[in-house]
Amino acid sequence: MEERHYKILVAKPGLDGHDRGAHVIVRALRDAGMEVVYTGIRQTPEKIAAVAVDEDVDLVGLSCLSGAHMELFPKVLSEIKILGRPDIPVIGGGTIPDDDIAKLEELGIKKVFSSGSSLSEIVEAFRRFASEKHSKEKGTSNS
Repeated sequence: MEERHYKILVAKPGLDGHDRGAHVIVRALRDAGMEVVYTGIRQTPEKIAAVAVDEDVDLVGLSCLSGAHMELFPKVLSEIKILGRPDIPVIGGGTIPDDDIAKLEELGIKKVFSSGSSLSEIVEAFRRFASEKHSKEKGTSNS
């Protein structure tokens, strides 16, 4: 079976200036054979959504350590939908309390990783959700 080449967007929404974890994720995804677009720190949800759509990414990964994840992650999802691409899955990670993980996943974030998650688990989730997106596209080609 042919391995699909996935294009991933990694972004840091809000005023969070800590990006070491995002860089580690970017490197792990690239090492796993994925193309990664990294927007850098202090991005608005609108900008992240616009880049996701413009770059036609397979998945968006958000990193937040500032505590604003409950506002910023759903806003990114909303902006992606406004731009007509609700098919682009979003994964989140960072310093996120367990109670908020369940809430974010209920709001539509596909998976949320807290500090200490293994890189292999994170990479596998990116691959799985990007693959699911492509499977749905193949099954519903009535665009």
